[in-house]
Amino acid sequence: MRADVFLVESGHATTRSQAQRLITAGVEWRLSPLSPWQKVAKNGDEIPSVAELRLLDDAEVKYISRGGLKLEGALKAVGLSVTGLRCLDVGQSTGGFTDCLLQQGAVQVIGVDVGQAQLHESLRSDVRVVCVEGLNARSITAQLLKEACEQAISDPVGGAVADDDVQPENPYRWMSGDGEVTDYDDSDDVSDDDIEADAAKGAAPAGPQATPRTGLRRRAGYEQVDTTPSFGLVVGDLSFISLTLVLPALVPLLAPDGQLLMLVKPQFELQPGQVGKGGIVRDESLYAVVEQRIRDCCAGLGLTVQAWLDSPISGGDGNREFFVFARRAA
Repeated sequence: MRADVFLVESGHATTRSQAQRLITAGVEWRLSPLSPWQKVAKNGDEIPSVAELRLLDDAEVKYISRGGLKLEGALKAVGLSVTGLRCLDVGQSTGGFTDCLLQQGAVQVIGVDVGQAQLHESLRSDVRVVCVEGLNARSITAQLLKEACEQAISDPVGGAVADDDVQPENPYRWMSGDGEVTDYDDSDDVSDDDIEADAAKGAAPAGPQATPRTGLRRRAGYEQVDTTPSFGLVVGDLSFISLTLVLPALVPLLAPDGQLLMLVKPQFELQPGQVGKGGIVRDESLYAVVEQRIRDCCAGLGLTVQAWLDSPISGGDGNREFFVFARRAA
């Protein structure tokens, strides 16, 4: 069996990409306690299905994805405790940031992602997590987020209601206030002759039609979940969009004195001509441009930037990444 597949199927990794990073960090296998350990050199190496495995560096498996390691490092660097906080994770994806927040003591994480079906099942089934999919962070409003959360944790309920149970908006709109008929046009009414003709053909008058009436009922276990769109901490890992376009929608969701810790990817903050081949920012002088741009955006939104720091782990494509840590004025 391929080494990366073996790691996933044996439970050592949650995804093949995570398994491949573990192999890079060091993985060995053996067939028996008396056999020598053999190093896995590449992802496609064959490992017998009965082999014993050991990881030389298991940091990669601490969280669902390596994003959790990035956020953990940033939280430590700024000295931020998330214990007891309700958090919003923007760009939730597979859930690396969400996993980190929960392991660090957050009581709830509401996650938003424009994609579908990406969150790892272990987090999707956790009642502390509300997963909102198909929602662009740039379009978030408090009301929209609350409605989307309710839909995410609820099932539709209801049946059908007969049309004759539903009253028209104003059944007497052709009458005056005292009931006197005023200028009623009966030219389109069905004539008595037409009714008799239909009866002769055996046509039965149509009965009341069923109109769907549906609502939402929260699923078991989610009855007490808080969907208030106000958070002590907002985190995010977004791609293909500048944070300057997203922050205006996020700031109103911060509680008074709420904090924001966002991953900054310079390649999405610069103009196409400033980004090198393969989407890599090679001119290090541009990092200062990105920082100033983000700082100016935060200041304009009433946020005080408290720290600008390197991400403890570089981007998967080799790009250098940063975190901005800011606080909303009380």
